[in-house]
This record gives sequence, C-alpha cells and structure tokens, in this order.
Amino acid sequence: MKQLQQSADELPLSGIRVIEFTHMVMGPAAGMILADLGAEVFKIEPLGGDKTRRLQGSGAGYFPMYNRNKKSLCIDLKSDRGRELAQRLVADADVLIENFRPGAMDALGFGWEAMQAANPGLIYCSLKGFLSGPYENRTALDEVTQMMGGLAYMTGLPDRPMRAGASVIDVTGGMFGVIGVLAALERRHGSGRGELVTGSLFETTAFLVGQHMAQQAVTGEDAQPMSIRSSAWAIYDIFKCREGEKVFVGVVSDSQWRRFCDEFELGEFAADESLGKNNARVRQRDRILPEVSRMFAAMNRDEMLDRLDRSGVAFAEVNKPSDLLDDPHLNAGEGLLPVSLRDGERAGESARLPALPVEWAGGRFGLRHDLPAAGEQGREILAQAGLTAEEIEELERAGLVQLPQGSSDQVRASLRHKDVPPNSMA
Repeated sequence: MKQLQQSADELPLSGIRVIEFTHMVMGPAAGMILADLGAEVFKIEPLGGDKTRRLQGSGAGYFPMYNRNKKSLCIDLKSDRGRELAQRLVADADVLIENFRPGAMDALGFGWEAMQAANPGLIYCSLKGFLSGPYENRTALDEVTQMMGGLAYMTGLPDRPMRAGASVIDVTGGMFGVIGVLAALERRHGSGRGELVTGSLFETTAFLVGQHMAQQAVTGEDAQPMSIRSSAWAIYDIFKCREGEKVFVGVVSDSQWRRFCDEFELGEFAADESLGKNNARVRQRDRILPEVSRMFAAMNRDEMLDRLDRSGVAFAEVNKPSDLLDDPHLNAGEGLLPVSLRDGERAGESARLPALPVEWAGGRFGLRHDLPAAGEQGREILAQAGLTAEEIEELERAGLVQLPQGSSDQVRASLRHKDVPPNSMA
C-alpha cells in the first residue's frame, strides 16, 4: 500500500475551502478529515495560537493528532477589523466548522444566519454538546456525555463507571459532522444552497450505545457492563501465554470452532457432539475455558500467535498505543504519517501518527501540509483573500494578526484561490 501521489487537484475534496473555528478535539477532528480528503482548510486561531497547543497530560496529543494538512492564521477576533477580516475569508468559503459553546459564534457575529446571509452557498457545521432540546445550552465534554449516555456504565464495572480509553465521542461526533457536511455539499450541486449541519456529543453517545438499548428491547433485561457481560460465545476472552503476555481470542462460529479444535489438537472437544453448536458451547464455558487456558499457558507467544493465525479465528495481542509505532501492518501500509511537533518541550522533533483509516484509489491519504505553527500560513491566506503586501504588513503592525517572519515578495508570490466559487452549482 502506498500514500496517494495525486496532486491536490486530484483528491476527492479538491476545490473545497473550509474555514475552521475550533479547539480541543471534536471540531479539529472534523476539519482534519476534510483536510486529509483534499479540502483546503484554514484554521483560524487567536493571537498566540490555539490554547489546545499548550495542553499537557492526556491533552498533549490533541493538537498534533487532529491538525495536520491545515493552514493556520492567527487573528484578533475581539477587534472589529479582525472580525471583518475573518468574515472576508468566510465569504469565499464552502464550509465553516465551529465547536465553541452555544452562542459564542453569534456573539462574535459569526452565527449561522449572519454567515448564510453573506454567503448563501455556505455549509455551516456546528458541533455541540447536544442537539435541539432541553439540554441544548448545557456545557458538555466527551466524558460528560459518556456518563450521561450509558457508555461509561457499559465500559466499567457495575459500581464503577469508566470512560472509554480514547476521545471516542469527540472523534465520532466529528465524523458524523463530516458526514453531514458531505451530504450538504452533494445537495448543493443541484440546489446551489448552503445548509446548517449540527452534530453533537450526547446524541453520538446514544447512537453508539444503541445496540445495548436494542438488546434490552429484545431480551427485556438491562444490558450489563461489557466487563461482566454474559458472553455470546464460548471462547471470547483474554488468555496468557507462557511468557505471561496477554492475547485475546474469539471463536465466534461453528466452523471456527472446528478449525480451532483441529489446529490445537483438541480431539475430545471436536468429537463431543454436545459442543457442536454455539449456544451449547456457551452453556459449557466452565468446562471449555480452563482447558483452553492451560493449553495456552504452556505455549510460547510466537507459537500461540502462529497457530491462532492458521486456525482463522479472531485474535489480538493486548497492546499499548505506543506498540503501534512498530506494528508491521501499519508501517507496511503507510498507516503512520510523520508530522513535526510545533509546541511544547519537544517542539522541532517528529512524531508518526495514524493516517485516515481509508483506502482510496489504491492508496492512503497522506500528508500534504505538515502540522502548522501558530499563524504559519497567515501571509499566504491573507494574500489569497486579496490583501496586498502593504495591507498585510499594516495588519501585523496593528497587532490584529500574528504572522511568521517573511518578506513582501513571499506575500506577492502567493496565488489567488482558483477553486469553484462556493455559490456555484458545479
């Protein structure tokens, strides 16, 4: 597998310009997906840069993971001239993405109604904690809605709800936002009109636990946390090999059971007709699991993995995220992209981070623009908006924009936006 070598004009979202007013994870994730797919994404940051850049602890990875392939411009949106400049950019855009608290964009003059009046073809993607309803003005976070929506209950123990081990609601909510944007872009081909698209954390959580709500409807009983659930299969567990390393194994069909027994020479189990069907095996888990556990505990790791692979059952080593850096499959498939860290103690060093998990036209979506420093492409973006070098320099002197060091010649060399106008029906 290779990274796509097409020019930017050949990527699926080539010609789409996105203005991104976002921070943290949900909004930046949506913008990154569109950027990876070929859209030109302008990230509007406050002077000094998005505060997400300076998060520590579990938040230290937010900015480097979700902001590649974007161009950064730092603007003082508290000033009238700064807001006028941002509105000028939005007027020439196809998509606007924002994920600030309810009412924040309206207070700045960037709400849906104002932007739609200025640019009728604009797709306006607002990513919030809640969709319309009694909660719509409440503040939310990924973890808040995991608790509210039952995901933390299903992840933890009965008396100890536990959030999932990644920002799954932020990221999935951003993905649903992208789906809405793509649907609106497709409709705009015929109508020429823009659309307000709203995604949310709480409703995304509800969607993810929908399978457990359906389980309750089917069985008449509340779903139990996954940590203590009644298994639907006889072998669907974590086992230890001789070295003590943990491996998950799932045998989820009758044909897999037969291949599993053949590969591991479980002749007694294979010959027992009472174990021929899945539900019957589930009733005999207490008989099957101790034997399988003893068998795996006597094997070294490599033998166990090789034989599981030959048997065709589902299996997985229990890894840490850092183990993926050396994963042969990810590395062979161009699944990790090199980005340059821009902030913090390791600024200037590089990191390899997961690519978009999609193959397209025989390749993977790669890195067109490295992770931007705060305001790094400001001169280019402003030149594309039609400002002269002198006007840009005056904005910088007035403290309305934060720009990297560069010459007027670089500004004059910046090209004008040549994409399809956002209000067109092309």
